[in-house]
Amino acid sequence: MKIGIIKETKIPEDNRVALSPQQVAKLQSDYSGCEIVVQASDVRSYRDDEYRCMGINVVESVDDCDVLFGIKEADIKTLLPGKHYFFFDIDGTLAAGPINRPLLQNMIKKGITFSDYEYLVDDRNQRVCAFGWWAGVVGVYYTLRGYGMRTGLYMLPKPDLKFTLERLKQALRAVRLPAIKIIVTGNGRVSQGAQYLLDEIGARRLDNEAFLTLSTVDKLAYSVVDVDKLVRRKDGNLFSIDDFFTSPREYESDFMRWGQCADLLISAHFWSPDAPVYLSEEDLRSVSLKIKMIGDITCDIMGSIKSTLRSSTHADPYYDYNPVTCKEENAFSSNDNITVMAVDTCPNALAMDTSDYFGEMLVRHVFEPLLKGEKSEVIERATILKNGQLTTRFSYLENFAKE
Repeated sequence: MKIGIIKETKIPEDNRVALSPQQVAKLQSDYSGCEIVVQASDVRSYRDDEYRCMGINVVESVDDCDVLFGIKEADIKTLLPGKHYFFFDIDGTLAAGPINRPLLQNMIKKGITFSDYEYLVDDRNQRVCAFGWWAGVVGVYYTLRGYGMRTGLYMLPKPDLKFTLERLKQALRAVRLPAIKIIVTGNGRVSQGAQYLLDEIGARRLDNEAFLTLSTVDKLAYSVVDVDKLVRRKDGNLFSIDDFFTSPREYESDFMRWGQCADLLISAHFWSPDAPVYLSEEDLRSVSLKIKMIGDITCDIMGSIKSTLRSSTHADPYYDYNPVTCKEENAFSSNDNITVMAVDTCPNALAMDTSDYFGEMLVRHVFEPLLKGEKSEVIERATILKNGQLTTRFSYLENFAKE
């Protein structure tokens, strides 16, 4: 079996890679019949020469490979007929979104087998290859960096191609962060990554009651606010998580009690369009809202937080939301505005670390069964197309896939 690590072709560019040089070398050492080549790339965090130094072939063409691994979805023009592709379908083919419909149709025409990292799950339906924790870490860094730029109190460096988690933590510890109060919403992987970084830099964790009652703090402080504290039933009955998931329209936002006493919001919660909007346009206009900086790591466009008008990029992570006009303005252009950080690929800021982590997960859950020739339920569950045909699990996409 010949495997290719393809170059990333999506714009804006992604610097991550499915396997590091060390991981490729180890796989080729452990599996004698395995050949892995790396397609040349000038945007990858691991440079071509780093692979060559490990004795790995760097090639221009991957036409003779059987299986191809990327990170983001491949450009339609680069798709090779009859191959097996692995990558993230970020823009929503599986949600029957319009952006990637041509991609799915093209893969069907070319008889491609396609497995989506998003759907690599174990027997408990838990994802085994995901970047959520890292998104939380980077999201906090970007948001604190933006707060420093907005207030002029401190300056943090912009991540470069070789930025690492250790360098990120060192940068935060090197500045004097203000005594402000931060809300972190949710308690999943993204939120846990955010909490990790705040703990690492010495922020004080407050319980919800203390956060609501303390008017000031003597150092950077945060509180984790889960969904049961963000919404309330319209009829006044008690919150139930099962009831909320089955009947979200029976609930309304209870966010403003937090927004009145927080300086900064880290949005790290899962949100469904059927659930209440947490921060409406009316809330954002309210003189009671104290928050002037929002890090929307989940980046639901015009979703639970109406100031998230669009996603932003690593090159330009911030923009201002004018609460009067509900329009976007240049970042840091007015103290009356709310500054938004909505980078939807936060882990790419730590491209080397996240590539190492992701590669470890791929080796364990994908490469080992693939190279041993073993049937893998994990891979099967993530496979949308087999030789250009929708699998049973994803047959609901049949109408969507039609020309």
